[in-house]
Amino acid sequence: MWEGLADGARRDIAALVKAGLGVAELHSAAIALVDRVVPADLACWASLDPDTVAISSMTSGAARIPQQYEPLLATYEYDGNEPNTFVELAQRPEPVARLEDTAHSSRFNEVWRPLGLQAELRTMFRIDGTNWGAAGMVRSRPFSDREVEFMASVAPALAAATRVAARCGAKGGGEAAIVVVDSCGTPRAVTVAAQQWQAELDSIAPGRFLVMLRAVAVGAQAQGTFRARMRDSCGGWILLQGSKLISDPDVSETVVTFERASGTELLDVLFAAYGLTTRERDICREVIAGRSTSDIAARLAITAHTVQDHLKSVFGKVDVRSRGELVAKLLN
Repeated sequence: MWEGLADGARRDIAALVKAGLGVAELHSAAIALVDRVVPADLACWASLDPDTVAISSMTSGAARIPQQYEPLLATYEYDGNEPNTFVELAQRPEPVARLEDTAHSSRFNEVWRPLGLQAELRTMFRIDGTNWGAAGMVRSRPFSDREVEFMASVAPALAAATRVAARCGAKGGGEAAIVVVDSCGTPRAVTVAAQQWQAELDSIAPGRFLVMLRAVAVGAQAQGTFRARMRDSCGGWILLQGSKLISDPDVSETVVTFERASGTELLDVLFAAYGLTTRERDICREVIAGRSTSDIAARLAITAHTVQDHLKSVFGKVDVRSRGELVAKLLN
């Protein structure tokens, strides 16, 4: 029974992806789906920075945590002493943990107990070794082993969905679009905006849209994810990203997103175009992050003088005179 419930949940989650939802909308709908199988009195799901596991957004279920407890929860999440924090769970091989499995927890004693809640279940949304989100669920009765297994089973699907939703917001120069394709790159579902992208790409070369779909689909099926950049009709850049969609074990589908590439997504292209060395690229990234010469030297284990020498070389190659001009030229 539980395996069938998990299969059904994965298919429902995949359907949400095909609708082109943003992260908040996706998580709100997924909370309702999961609650049918693993009910909770309070549910709060997060999207995470995939590099730092820092919380980047929060979405609550129908009932919200009383506002006076939110500062406490934030403190306990990052104070370094609390068990089962998202950062800690991100390092564990198993993506699910129950709070009653631990000996001590300030949030259990200072938040959940005063609210009459006795159990917490946390799940990391991890796929291809990267954590894209997490779920926190609490209620008045313990979570069963079957419920833990269910959450572990659907976690990769939630991760894949969150990964796609994280890049579905609109950008300048055109709305982002989603196309779901089969293993051969044949479209199975599209958002309305995808028709506009097809018209633009096919105006450059007939059939280009379908060719790129197949290329991204093959790459994503082989590697889990795939990114490609291509020029648009106005000389700008388009970013295509493919991610394997986890729904039905017998169906192999890939979600492909189209969007205008921003400055940070073009850095590697620009670094190559300007002929920057590996070390010069490292220093450029540190400059873009706003770090001083001494900070860059410490982070890269080189001297401040060496940093300045590399910067002088970069300025010459990129044809700028200052850090401000360098950042503007690389990101605009």
